[in-house]
Amino acid sequence: MGKTKVLPAFSFLVLYFSFYTITPISSTSLQDDFINCLHENTNVDFPLPETFFAPERNISSYKEVFESTAHNLRYLTESMPKPGFIFKPVHESHVQASIICSNQLGLHFRVRSGGHDYEGLSFVSLMETPFILIDLSKLRKINVDIEDNSAWVQTGATVGELYYRIAEKSKIHGFPAGMCPSVGIGGHITGGGDGTLLRKYGLAADNVLDAIIVTADGKLLNRATMGDDLFWAIRGGGGGSFGVIVAWKLRLVPVPETLTMFTVTKTLEQDPDTKILSKWQRISDKLVEDLFLRVVFTVSGDKTLTLEYKAQFLGEKGTLMKLMNKHFPELGLTSEHCIEVSWIQSVLSNAGFPTNSPPEVLLDPKLSPSAKYYFKGKSDFTTEPIPPFALKGMFKRLVEENTASMFMVPYGGMMAKIPESETPFVHRKATIKIHYAMTSTTEDGISSIKRTKWIRDFYSYMTPYVTSNPRQVYVNYRDLDLGTNTKDAKLNYIKAQTWGAQYFKNNFNRLVKIKTKVDPSNFFRHEQSIPVLPFYKKLSSW
Repeated sequence: MGKTKVLPAFSFLVLYFSFYTITPISSTSLQDDFINCLHENTNVDFPLPETFFAPERNISSYKEVFESTAHNLRYLTESMPKPGFIFKPVHESHVQASIICSNQLGLHFRVRSGGHDYEGLSFVSLMETPFILIDLSKLRKINVDIEDNSAWVQTGATVGELYYRIAEKSKIHGFPAGMCPSVGIGGHITGGGDGTLLRKYGLAADNVLDAIIVTADGKLLNRATMGDDLFWAIRGGGGGSFGVIVAWKLRLVPVPETLTMFTVTKTLEQDPDTKILSKWQRISDKLVEDLFLRVVFTVSGDKTLTLEYKAQFLGEKGTLMKLMNKHFPELGLTSEHCIEVSWIQSVLSNAGFPTNSPPEVLLDPKLSPSAKYYFKGKSDFTTEPIPPFALKGMFKRLVEENTASMFMVPYGGMMAKIPESETPFVHRKATIKIHYAMTSTTEDGISSIKRTKWIRDFYSYMTPYVTSNPRQVYVNYRDLDLGTNTKDAKLNYIKAQTWGAQYFKNNFNRLVKIKTKVDPSNFFRHEQSIPVLPFYKKLSSW
């Protein structure tokens, strides 16, 4: 690869548009320098109209590309800073060149796979502007090898695309990832990636066989060349800290030809003493590994709270009915509640599609029922059942806000068998994961403040009933309320230990050591990236 000449100093200009606030790398000469640098560092052509987008060149196409996979509308408002330009690599060498050129030109950047980051960290920079966006959506090839029980998946592919390509080749193979089909596979695995098969097969990160990563010096490494430490860190240590993943090699898992699903809905009037929910809390993580039974709490417009007990069972209806009648008769499950499906039909149902939908809907993220919302989410883990009086207090607060939702997911099974040190994902002994969310299709200043206050107050209410010292949270549900990085390396390291322990417990210390080793200049950074040790302050690009 060639080298780019040393460039003179330049100034940043801020452009304002009627519909956008852009803090761009606005000098077209700098944009040209970046493009020239890309050409010098790759032999693979990239057509500019399809790969490079800047407001000065075509504001409409820039806006369309930027918003295409940005799912949280909170980060598309006028006040949010936008990237100066967007580059969409079409080859892994373009990712290498992007990193080399960003380094040489002193450009801060964000890397986006699916755009589902809860706090927009994959496409918005709140701490450092101007910045650029490297969008990996064109890197989405999937190669499924049924004989080898594996698949190579480029990081721009979605979870839904992966499921579809597996089902194309086999009815008895699957992969244990999440339920939302438009989530990018790249970022999903870096945070662990849990889903309906977790009790049987663990996380997506637990089923990674190999990976291809671009490091801060532009090198392309696989599992053998990156070493055990870095391979450990990228499987659950959070995205945006260690490099750019361009592909994963995944282990496929066996699934039966027939699965059974059901949804049983209960209102508070049907469970006034919380006996059903209390029983679910006690047994859901201890049921057979083939059964995944979660609870979804929703509030309707008339402030009616409903609890949906939603199940996926790796087997036939008759077997499931026997299990439920033996272990959880209080739920009142009947044969009429149950539907037998194929694995790909279960994927469709969990994603919110009718089970008779054509699987091809998984190939188009725009068709995903997970629409774009103004969104704020938080998470918790519990190891003990929440007592009935606390559940009633929880219900009371939920019905106060009809844009609120919540779900509880049981772990146990394979999750409890994997040691906490196996990957950075540390929540192995938790029995239940809890997710809280506020969603709205419209927003204004007053309602935004009100909703944010509500979810923070609700989170505070839950404090006595969830894990503590530290209070554990899921890194794929990013929450900047926990704290953010600062430019002072020593202070940053001290502050980061608080939120770092919440995401990773004692594994955070190992992540910091690996980060310091592989990226001592802190080139890959964002508001909650893993920090370097403070004695590397003089090397930090901050």
